[in-house]
Amino acid sequence: MDYFSSDFKLGILGGGQLGKMMLYETRKWDVYTKVLDASPDAPSSMSCNEFVQGSLLDYDTVYNFGKDVDILTIEIENVNLDALEKLEDEGVKVYPQPKALRIIQNKAKQKLFYVDNDIPTADFQRFAYLSEIEDSIANGGLKFPFVWKVAQFGYDGQGVKVVRSLADLEGLPTGECIAETMVPFKNELAVIVSRNAEGEIKTYPVVEMEFHPEANQVEYVICPARIDDKVAEKARALALKVANKIGLTGLLAVEMFQTEDDQILVNEVAPRPHNSGHYSIEASYTNQFEQHIRSILGLPLGRTDSKVAGVMVNLVGAEGHTGNVVYKNINEILAMEGVTPHIYGKAQTRPFRKMGHVTIVNDDLGKARAIAEKVKETIQVISK
Repeated sequence: MDYFSSDFKLGILGGGQLGKMMLYETRKWDVYTKVLDASPDAPSSMSCNEFVQGSLLDYDTVYNFGKDVDILTIEIENVNLDALEKLEDEGVKVYPQPKALRIIQNKAKQKLFYVDNDIPTADFQRFAYLSEIEDSIANGGLKFPFVWKVAQFGYDGQGVKVVRSLADLEGLPTGECIAETMVPFKNELAVIVSRNAEGEIKTYPVVEMEFHPEANQVEYVICPARIDDKVAEKARALALKVANKIGLTGLLAVEMFQTEDDQILVNEVAPRPHNSGHYSIEASYTNQFEQHIRSILGLPLGRTDSKVAGVMVNLVGAEGHTGNVVYKNINEILAMEGVTPHIYGKAQTRPFRKMGHVTIVNDDLGKARAIAEKVKETIQVISK
């Protein structure tokens, strides 16, 4: 099929920042795009050929949106899967495949999938209702501390909480959830795997993630991870195993824990471009968004290694600020060496909302990390 400057139409479910960055690549190649998002001001709305406002979880909306596209992809996994399955039955190519999304969309199913496929992961218990956790604690079946995760629709640290006492359960959603054993780990790592429609598969280098203690969001992504080569090889091999078992076409971001004794455990996966791969826009030969497009179109996969060391800093809304956004001190960070800000196009800020990211590249990883710290201290995402 001819994708470039042709009648081919690519549909994207979700119009957030991941969609916007995907559209940089489709514009580069003149691939016609159609985007669905619930918000009329979605970051992708200005960059696609056709924009449709509507709910990603509504069957009719998703089905009608997908009927006239040739290939349908996602930038968020919380979408109506019944509609995707119907479209797939009717001949629309849906990547990642709905059967893979069924496993990934629900954290409990995802964890059971790891157990069934001998993929190492933290021990867990599944509960249909939050109240069952309290019963389990009372009966001695569950011990503090543990990590509570909502089964459906958690993202960006939402729907995850460390529970150290019964009081920590107050105010949590009452439905299906899992309780995970706390893993004593020394690093949180991630590997992005790309797999095209022909079955060609490649992994990106292992990255290391440093988290914000309160927001439970990634603060820095560091590539390459500052770990032993043997550990890195183990992480890449495990990410490949997960991708091959799930069998999806597109990108799979595999988040992992490196334990104190250098075991690698899979934490969770995302079937799309991912925050842990943003560094690749400046630092890699082929960035993750181009690789996603190559994957779903069945094109040869690009080179995944890095040209230079990269550190990514998330720009999130400052606490105490809600309203029209201002990027304070952005000129100062632009004056720093190797610094590239990405502004997502969200007009309204609120505490901890992802508003952009900054990539810092340098031949010396230590220098890149030091500049990243300066960037973090300098720029502020505040309201007018």
